[in-house]
Amino acid sequence: MDNSTQESHHLRSDSTATYESPYPLYGMAISSTRNHHNHHRIAVGSFIEDYNNRVDFLSFDPDTLTLKPQPSLSFDHPYPPTKLMFHPKSDLLASSGDFLRLWEVRDNAVEPISVLNNSKTSEFCAPLTSFDWNEIEPKRIGTCSIDTTCTIWDIEKSCVETQLIAHDKEVYDIAWGEAGVFASVSADGSVRIFDLRDKEHSTIIYESPQPDTPLLRLAWNKQDVRYMATILMDSNKVVILDIRSPAMPVAELERHKASVNAIAWAPQSSRHICSGGDDTNALIWELPTVAGPNGIDPMTMYSAGSEINQLQWSAAQPDWIAIAFANKLQLLKV
Repeated sequence: MDNSTQESHHLRSDSTATYESPYPLYGMAISSTRNHHNHHRIAVGSFIEDYNNRVDFLSFDPDTLTLKPQPSLSFDHPYPPTKLMFHPKSDLLASSGDFLRLWEVRDNAVEPISVLNNSKTSEFCAPLTSFDWNEIEPKRIGTCSIDTTCTIWDIEKSCVETQLIAHDKEVYDIAWGEAGVFASVSADGSVRIFDLRDKEHSTIIYESPQPDTPLLRLAWNKQDVRYMATILMDSNKVVILDIRSPAMPVAELERHKASVNAIAWAPQSSRHICSGGDDTNALIWELPTVAGPNGIDPMTMYSAGSEINQLQWSAAQPDWIAIAFANKLQLLKV
């Protein structure tokens, strides 16, 4: 199957739902459960360069294509949340920033549950760049930090299960592949895989072609854990890796016209991935069995109003991709 000459089509704007916030948006999460109206909740975090930030909640009705704010659930958040994520099976919400924080989302209020600090010596924690919730073992959350560490939390006991010096420089993203296996990317330009059964060793499966070009994001394919994707700083490429053949990417997706900022695998398919970037485009790709000589073209393209900073493709709503750009959140029907 050769995808190199595939025509891409544009998503229609009548299959979108849009929410406009009073402030720029970055963090974004879609709940796996439904509220009492049988709608999924979406949490969005502000990106204000200040201590005082917000997390707001929306209720999405796919029948009417409306995103309705739920002001009773909004809460103040210290610093912009670098990531928001719902528990795989419940209404717990986690956020990262100065600390890892857990929140219980009820019908009419959000209650803070815990503030988790991985520093043994200080009341302060090095800023957290990202985290990932382990779907197979939901009591585990892995966080990554600018202090070169990854920390694995047992959130039921509110204690550190293990902390590893993962890289030589800041760690920018982390993703679980199995119950006890995670990977991370860093400013040192490497993708490393860690197995909690052997904490002394890690496997480097990719390094930036130009030394010390930071890798910013990592997405592990949940449908086929042999594959993961990463993006390089200031690069228009999405790099697809096969962990069985380290060092050499199996594909490089190069149709963005500016830097890529966000990537997400399809939750229901092992061969589809979405990317969003500074060229204002969200591109959906189908990975061919064998890439043709001219590279791979996206199967679908959507143009947003400005640079796309964030995207989510949620298992709770596999027919919808959520993107964040400027002060808007938009849901795209795929």
